Amino acid sequence: MSVNYILSQYIESAMSMATYDKLEDGTFVARIPSCKGVIAFASTLRECDRQLREILEEWILVGLKLGHTLPIINNIDLNKEPIREPVDTL
Repeated sequence: MSVNYILSQYIESAMSMATYDKLEDGTFVARIPSCKGVIAFASTLRECDRQLREILEEWILVGLKLGHTLPIINNIDLNKEPIREPVDTL
C-alpha cells in the first residue's frame, strides 16, 4: 500500500519545473519560476539541486505559517483551508 502526501506531491511537482544554469565561474544556479524567491547557488549541479529542494521546503512552510498565498502547482492548491474532523471519528 503506497501513501501519497499532498506536500510531497507539491514539492516534486515544483522541483520538476526547476531551471538550472551554469554560471561563468563554473558554479550553478537553480530556480523555480512560479515560486518567487526560491533560488539556490552551489558549486555542483547535485548540490544546487539539493539546496533548491531544501529552500523550497522552507519557503512552503514559512508561507503556510504566515498565511502567504502559494502558487497552485500541478492542480495542487495548498491555500485551501484544511478540513478538520473531530478526534472521536478516528
